[in-house]
Amino acid sequence: MALLYVVAGINHFLNPAVYKRIMPPYLPYPVALIYLSGICEIGFGLLLLPSVTRPVAAWLLIALLVAVFPANVQMALNYWRAHHPYLWLAVLRLPLQLVLIAWAWWYTKIP
Repeated sequence: MALLYVVAGINHFLNPAVYKRIMPPYLPYPVALIYLSGICEIGFGLLLLPSVTRPVAAWLLIALLVAVFPANVQMALNYWRAHHPYLWLAVLRLPLQLVLIAWAWWYTKIP
């Protein structure tokens, strides 16, 4: 799980344009938010490694997953409006957030 978030966070810096396209238009400073979420993913992912910080990291990841959910909704809306052929993937990402939250929650119990 730590590797997943570290790699995902690094991707925010390598491909910010991908994330900018799915940022909800009502959020200010989209590029700053993309980099901030990337920093959080990297940091929280690394905090999963030591057992002493694992529960806190898991709660922080849960909060982050909730915070970025509007971007996943925006992606689905964008794909729907554009009749994008991968709309099904964007829609599949929405319940996947619940799976990721459940996975992170499992780590809240591990000392």
